[in-house]
Amino acid sequence: MSSLPSLRLKANADRRLRAGHLWVYSNEIDVAATPLHGLKAGDQAVLEAAGGKPLGIVAMSPNNLICARLLSRDVKHVLDKSLLVHRLNVALSLRERLFDKPCYRLVYGDSDLLPGLVVDRFFDILVVQLASATMEAHKDDVLAALIQVCKPSGILFKNDSAARDAEGLERYVDTAFGVVPEWVALEENGVKFEAPVIEGQKTGWFYDHRMNRARLAPYVKGKRVLDLFSYIGGWGVQAAVFGASEVFCVDASAFALDGVERNATLNGFAEKVTCVEGDVFAALRELKSAEERFDVVIADPPAFIKRKKDIKNGEAAYRRLNETAMRLLNKDGILVSASCSMHLEEDNLQNILLTSARHLDRNIQLLERGAQGPDHPVHPAIAETRYIKSLTVRLLPNS
Repeated sequence: MSSLPSLRLKANADRRLRAGHLWVYSNEIDVAATPLHGLKAGDQAVLEAAGGKPLGIVAMSPNNLICARLLSRDVKHVLDKSLLVHRLNVALSLRERLFDKPCYRLVYGDSDLLPGLVVDRFFDILVVQLASATMEAHKDDVLAALIQVCKPSGILFKNDSAARDAEGLERYVDTAFGVVPEWVALEENGVKFEAPVIEGQKTGWFYDHRMNRARLAPYVKGKRVLDLFSYIGGWGVQAAVFGASEVFCVDASAFALDGVERNATLNGFAEKVTCVEGDVFAALRELKSAEERFDVVIADPPAFIKRKKDIKNGEAAYRRLNETAMRLLNKDGILVSASCSMHLEEDNLQNILLTSARHLDRNIQLLERGAQGPDHPVHPAIAETRYIKSLTVRLLPNS
């Protein structure tokens, strides 16, 4: 610890951290005492209150607004293999309590006290995202700790996200240990899948909606289902397995729809699932003009709101999507409306659904609210760690 540089806060700037937050903003630093330009991205430092009292060890990103993130409140515990093994074991103990199969998000960044690290587990394959310069600098320790704790057969570094740009890090995808096939097996809610971890989106799969997908079962049995932005069939294939009479999966990516067909076949339901390739909004128009109707529509789009400045346009896109989806529902239809936009508040999504239903002169009942699963734990002090919303509503005639 004595070899680490200091990072001194301004007077009273420690209040938020003492209350549980983990982030330090650049305007909270006493730059006269500890200039930020004296530190580089990836460094660790001892965070100090204005009076000099140590508050913990931080990972540095001195060129960003969030210039440091707390790694440990004990200055004896710097980020090294030992701390990583400890944190991984704590994270693993939660996931093993929750799930009977080793298919889950093993590490969820700040919420697991490992800022800049995400690990998804697919049985004995691990897909790792390093989003901070500090984690990148310690990638050998990350690798060694994961091998010790999980004993995987393969580890993939899927370091191609935009988050790395702000840290000045290059993007790359690399098999760091063992063998990682292009498609890896997983199981979710008793349904078998294969995910394209090398070529697919993010880590190849989205475990965050697991609990919301499980809730589909009573709504889809014997029903005609439309799955929008289907990706590789997380919602649609589960709907088929849960007893849907027919499922249409719509996505712009032919590669993703190949995954839908692959996963539908894997579960023995290929004849129930139809893939529609193309722009989702264009496909919705075509389905409407063909007078197609569905009992259940699932709308789980990519984030329409990536930054705060996108809120107005993004909310308009959610309104357009959900209202168009409602037009395809039968008179006693179910809409599952999801959002992964952290900047879209759940109450705003609820209001979008109410406004859309009233515009169509339909009555609406809110049946269920869903969030991300417990393998994506929310840090109560950090609103940004809660991002998934899923509202299940029933649309009825206005009579």
